[in-house]
Amino acid sequence: MDLKKYSNSQILQMLGLRYKDYRLVMNLSQGDIAKAAGVSVSTVHKFETGTITNMNINNLMAMLRPVGLLDRIDDLIPEQPANPYLTATKQQHRVRRTQNGKDY
Repeated sequence: MDLKKYSNSQILQMLGLRYKDYRLVMNLSQGDIAKAAGVSVSTVHKFETGTITNMNINNLMAMLRPVGLLDRIDDLIPEQPANPYLTATKQQHRVRRTQNGKDY
């Protein structure tokens, strides 16, 4: 899905709808989520209905825990792969030798 064509609020609305599906499959109520995440039922409701205007990232992470999606947040900003140039330069170090050819 090309998310570039959507506004932030539209993306948040789509995420809320997806979240609701996860919650329902797990047979959890909005109250269950609110209690487990430490947020209000209103926050859960507004997120799921797309009426929340500014979702706090802490609340989002807390709400991902009860439905088992917190580990997926790593996909949001994955670790950078190792840069082979930097790795090669770090491994290349100069070995000094004495006049008789021994390392020091």
